[in-house]
Amino acid sequence: MKFIYLILFTFFSTVLVAQIEVPDVSPFSTLEQDVGLTKITVAYSRPGAKGRKVMGSLVPYGRIWRVGANESTKFTTDTDLTIMGNYLQKGTYALYAFPYESYWEVVFHKNTEHWGDGRKAYDPMDDAFRIRVKPKEIADYQENFLITFDEIDHGSIHMLWLWEHTLIEIPISVDTDSKMMEEIAVGIKENPTAQTYYEAARYLQERGKSYPEALSYLNKAIELGGDTYYFYRVKSLVEAALEEYDTAIISARKSLELAQKEGKDEFVRLNELNISAWNIKQVNQKK
Repeated sequence: MKFIYLILFTFFSTVLVAQIEVPDVSPFSTLEQDVGLTKITVAYSRPGAKGRKVMGSLVPYGRIWRVGANESTKFTTDTDLTIMGNYLQKGTYALYAFPYESYWEVVFHKNTEHWGDGRKAYDPMDDAFRIRVKPKEIADYQENFLITFDEIDHGSIHMLWLWEHTLIEIPISVDTDSKMMEEIAVGIKENPTAQTYYEAARYLQERGKSYPEALSYLNKAIELGGDTYYFYRVKSLVEAALEEYDTAIISARKSLELAQKEGKDEFVRLNELNISAWNIKQVNQKK
């Protein structure tokens, strides 16, 4: 009996040792993207066309698709956001699609436990929501299914799906502004530093809002933190936005001088370009 056990043990040990790991036909990929104060993560597998027709064949029209391969594609957001007018709570969702020739239905689905598209186990009652998107034809050929992000701003981003000659574009909005204004209010109130004032002013300048307030923050940053090329750089941009070109040029020249001392060639060039443009606007303003 011991001899039989020994044979069985040797056999199964050999089978286990003989197993080899093979590469996945549709490699797994994880994509992380910050937008404003939000982090979006997409985990999916990337099937290849491999000479096959994709749309209407490999990805059939009129039935559910898992948006990739293998297990369902997962979309995770660490804050609440809005997708084409639909509110999505922070969390993880399965992405599905129902492709048609003239439009696609894209699904953010609350049940993340299905393998692939779930087939008969898929329940529309578990949809967070569906959106309708019009597919676009692109000239370039995309071999492996690709999810990426573009048009990234503090408060918005576009999620792109590309395969073969098809592009699906999904605009996403995040409420960065209200969170930032709250943080600015708290930061300015609670023992602010020069950097606090600068970051508050830079955000306002980038968002194109509250320029007088931004200018007062920059003056405070310079008072507390001394002369730096980036303080004066943003100060010049705010003054130019207020159409105060005389002072904008003075601030830009100060920023240029400080940038030269630190070897910041990029900021030297940027200031030179702005000074040239603002000199013209200054002349036109005085006509």
